[in-house]
Amino acid sequence: MGDDDRLIFSPDDVDLARSPLRASLDVPTYVLGAFNPGLTRLPGGNLLMMVRVAEALCEPVAGNNALTIRWSERGYVLDRHPMADIEMDDPRQFALAGRRPPLLGLTSLSWLLPVELSGDARQVVRIHYDKAVAPSAPYMEYGLEDARISLVGGCWWMTVCAVSSQRHCTLLYRSVNGLDYEPLGIILDHQNKDMVFFEGKPGGAFMALTRPLGECYFLPAPDSPWAGGPAIQFATSPDGLHWKPSDAPGLRARKGSLSALRVGGGTQPVLTPQGWLMLYHGVERRDSVGVYRTFWALLDREDPTHILRQEDEVPLMEADPGLTAGISEQMYLPTPVVFTTGLADAGDHYVVVSGEADLACRMTRIAKERFA
Repeated sequence: MGDDDRLIFSPDDVDLARSPLRASLDVPTYVLGAFNPGLTRLPGGNLLMMVRVAEALCEPVAGNNALTIRWSERGYVLDRHPMADIEMDDPRQFALAGRRPPLLGLTSLSWLLPVELSGDARQVVRIHYDKAVAPSAPYMEYGLEDARISLVGGCWWMTVCAVSSQRHCTLLYRSVNGLDYEPLGIILDHQNKDMVFFEGKPGGAFMALTRPLGECYFLPAPDSPWAGGPAIQFATSPDGLHWKPSDAPGLRARKGSLSALRVGGGTQPVLTPQGWLMLYHGVERRDSVGVYRTFWALLDREDPTHILRQEDEVPLMEADPGLTAGISEQMYLPTPVVFTTGLADAGDHYVVVSGEADLACRMTRIAKERFA
């Protein structure tokens, strides 16, 4: 395993004695995954990963009940759901049997852990447990997922997916130093797991990738090249808080491609001489989860809704079982998944971080000439 592509952080690197759940939850837990990290460069030159820690119960079943962890104003509590009433084909969640649309329960609760890396991304410098981002309101009672961080206008903006029985929404956090994040509340009030700010202001406004989800989608025309289904869309904002979706179509999955099931935002778009570079994920149908791969696209410098290039035939990155061989006993997903979530400029190459197998954080160096 070379230094250009390796695991940089894994479940064994998390000290659950310092978990925010320890403040009120007195039952044994373990790290189901430490993955899908947002990435940014700090003012001093080091890199910061914002790692999603999925913390699960060691004994998720008590008698005839499945247990879930939930944040409440009195602390973290356990809820009980009769096993006879649920169905489960994904180890990360279960659903109430026969309920349509589905009502889901999670087998873990996720919070965010800032992990500081050296400037060259070769080693972990410090794990900032004191700056962890954890649920703090009812609209995030079941956890926080998949941070993305962008440096815009001298501030660091972090989008996070929040999960609750109220709604499945996108939250915004802001930092003036890249390390301490203040919550700014909900900015998208619908299910959207992949909102990512551009690192800059095209046309003088904030711009973001979104991926709204729904219960149904409609067929494209028979002669259309597009597959239909969940796709990457664009939105603009005057202040980062209030967003208008673009009228222009976004980046969609093509028929017959390896991402024909759906696509979604990955890294924050960064400006290059060729245009805005974005790495995104595409999903191929297989089993219950699907195969996740990383692809890339270039967007017009002045009008990013104009897609200059979409490289979706040959994956930029695929899951690599060799990377997780040393922790294979912790694997719980049988399907290959690489979920790219952050990018940082490192001179003649980019440092790219991803979630590998929904288990650990993968660090990859990719030469800039790869995108020429």
